[in-house]
Amino acid sequence: MISGEEFQITPETKVGELIENYPHLEEILISLAPPFKNLRNPLLKKTVAKITSLRQAAIVGNISISHLINELRKSAGYEHVCTEETVCKEEHFSIVEDQIAFIYDARKDLDNGVVPAVKVMKDLKEIKSGEIYKLITPFLPAPLIDKAKEKGFLANCKQISSSCFETYFRAA
Repeated sequence: MISGEEFQITPETKVGELIENYPHLEEILISLAPPFKNLRNPLLKKTVAKITSLRQAAIVGNISISHLINELRKSAGYEHVCTEETVCKEEHFSIVEDQIAFIYDARKDLDNGVVPAVKVMKDLKEIKSGEIYKLITPFLPAPLIDKAKEKGFLANCKQISSSCFETYFRAA
């Protein structure tokens, strides 16, 4: 088991790891994706859950990956969860369109199983003082925001819809 601070719920998280770290999320997962009621079978929990990612679970359950991730994060008590009515602000800074130097819409890459963290962190190294990096994702990229903050960046996040988040990064 990984401590809650270290364990992140992402599309690539294995269902088995999720349930091991947050046992109460098993019932939440089943309620969101009813085909996963078979997780109650100990044999399937030991086999299928170990190899199935949340991305795959979303497909099987016919649910959007963004909704699945956001609901699981909310149920796990993550602070980095937004509802449709709120705007997430990790740090406040004004977003001026003219200052946006990089725009990366990661939704297609995420749909294809590509994790955008490496590209984003590489791109952030190229940002000059006063420039802003805009990232578009289907869910709040909480682990990436944390990683960028560790590297000295500020982050603002706006929820555009239930499956679209815009995260803006700027050097602190």
